[in-house]
Amino acid sequence: MVNASPSIHIDPARVIDEVDPRIYSGFTEHMGRCIYGGIYDPHNEHGLADPQTGFRLDVLEVLRDLKIPLVRYPGGYVVTTMRDGGCDISGDRNFVSSYRWQDGIGPKELRPRRPELAWLTEESNQFGTDEFIAWCRTLGTEPFICLNMGTGTLEDALAWVEYCNSSANTYYANLRRKNGHEEPYGVKYWALGNEMWGPWQVGQMESQDYAKKAFQWAKALKLLDPSIKLISCGETGFADWDRVTLRKLAPVVDFHSVHLYTVSQGKHLVNVMGPAAAEKGIEITRSLIDLAKIESGLKKDLTICFDEWNVWDPVRAPGEKGAEEHYDLSDALAVASWLNVFVRKADIVKIACIAQSVNVISPIITSPTGLFRQTTYYPLHLFSNLMRGSSLDVHVTIPRPDAVYTGPTVPSFVQDLTVHTPDSAKLTKYVDVSAVLASKDDRREIRVAIVNRSDTESFKVPILFGPNAVVASSIRVHELWSADLKASNGFEEEKVKTVVRDEEFLGTYTLKKHSFQVLAFTLL
Repeated sequence: MVNASPSIHIDPARVIDEVDPRIYSGFTEHMGRCIYGGIYDPHNEHGLADPQTGFRLDVLEVLRDLKIPLVRYPGGYVVTTMRDGGCDISGDRNFVSSYRWQDGIGPKELRPRRPELAWLTEESNQFGTDEFIAWCRTLGTEPFICLNMGTGTLEDALAWVEYCNSSANTYYANLRRKNGHEEPYGVKYWALGNEMWGPWQVGQMESQDYAKKAFQWAKALKLLDPSIKLISCGETGFADWDRVTLRKLAPVVDFHSVHLYTVSQGKHLVNVMGPAAAEKGIEITRSLIDLAKIESGLKKDLTICFDEWNVWDPVRAPGEKGAEEHYDLSDALAVASWLNVFVRKADIVKIACIAQSVNVISPIITSPTGLFRQTTYYPLHLFSNLMRGSSLDVHVTIPRPDAVYTGPTVPSFVQDLTVHTPDSAKLTKYVDVSAVLASKDDRREIRVAIVNRSDTESFKVPILFGPNAVVASSIRVHELWSADLKASNGFEEEKVKTVVRDEEFLGTYTLKKHSFQVLAFTLL
C-alpha cells in the first residue's frame, strides 16, 4: 500500500445537477444475436420464451433489474473505436442507414427477407417496429427510434412517425390500426440519422450537407408531431462535424448525439483511462453548444445524448462475427469509469445508451438454455440502482502534482492535455470518483462510486465531507473486485459480481487495487 494516498473531498452543498435516469439507457440493433436469439427467440425449445410474443423471459427479468429508462432502436453501430492518434474506422457497418422500416410490420409471413448491408447478412424482418414497442412495454422502458438518413427519405421518416404517433384518420395511422394497434405508441425520441459522417456509411455526407438536410427533416417532423424530441447526429464531441452541425441544427433539435467506444489494446491502464476521452469530448461539446446557442440567440435547453458508448475491441470481437465480447474485471472497471463520467457531467449529459443490451458487446450473454451476467453488468446495476439523485462536485487531491497516469491514452490528446493543462489531470487520476445525494426511506445518503484504476497499488483514502455534513460511522459497501484482473464470468460460474457488506467508517477507506465500490453514507 502506498504511503501517500489520494484524498476524496465531497460537499453535499455543492450540487452539480440532478442525475437524469436516462443516462442508464440501452440499445438494441439487428446485429449478431442481439435481437434474434437474444431478446427475441420464438422457437426456443427450452421454455425460455413467451409463447405469445417470442420474447426471452429470462432476458427481460435480468434487464428489469437494470431499471432501463430508454432503449434505442434499430441501429446504429459501427467500427468506431479510439486508438492512438484518434478513431480507427473500417468497413460498412451501419444497420439503420439501409433499413426499410415498412418491411418489419404487418403479417410476419408476408414480410420480405432482405439483404442486410451493414454486416452482409440477411434480415428476416420478423422483429420490427410493433415487436420493439411491445418489448419496450413489457420491459417497462421507453422507445427511442433512429431514422434512416442513408437510403431513407423524408417521406419514409414522416410515415414512421405517423405510424407510431398519429391518432388521425390517415394512411399510416390506419395501417397501424389494421395491424392490431388501435392506440398511438407515442414514441417521443427520434434521432436524425446515425453517424452520417462515417466513410463506412451508406449515404455518407459532408457536415454541411447533413446539417442542411437534417434541418429540413426536423422542421417537417415537428410539423407532424410537435411533441417529439429530436436528436442531431454528432460525432465524437471533439470533431469539426460537431461544430458545423450544432451551428445549423441548434434551433430545431433537443439533444446532440455523441458516440465513442474505448479499447484496451491488451493493456489494463489504457482500458480504464479510455473514458477520459469521453469526458473531454463532453466538455468540448458543451462549449460548442454554448457557442451555437449564442449565435442563434437560443434560450432553450440543448444537451448531450451520448447514445452509443462501451468498451469494445473489434479485433478481439469482430463485428462481422457478432461482436460477442467476453469481458473481464478490467472491462468492468472501465465501464464504471464511463459511468462516473456521466454522473459528473449530469448538468449536460441527459441521455446515455450503452451499446448493446444482449450478446453484442453486452452485459448479458445468452444461450438456448440460459444466460449469464458479464462482469460489466454489475457496475451498470450498481449505478442504475444507487447513483440517482443530485450529482455532487467531487475533488480528488493527489499526493504530488505529477501523481497521475502518464502512459498512453486513446486518443493521445488526452495525455497531451494532462501534461500541459493542470485542470485536465483530473482525467487520468488513478482514483476516479463520482457522488450523489439521494434519499432512502426517511433519511438522506451520500453515495460515492470509486474506481481504483491502479493494477498495482492499494490506497488508504481519507474521505472528507463538507463542514456541515456529518455521516454515520457505519457504511454500506457494494464492492466489485477479484484478485485476478483477468477474471471473467461464464455460464458455469460468475466469478466477478457485487458483494455487499457493512463496515465501520473512521474517516478513511481502503481501496483494493483494481477495484470498484459504491459506498453509502447516511447523513445525520
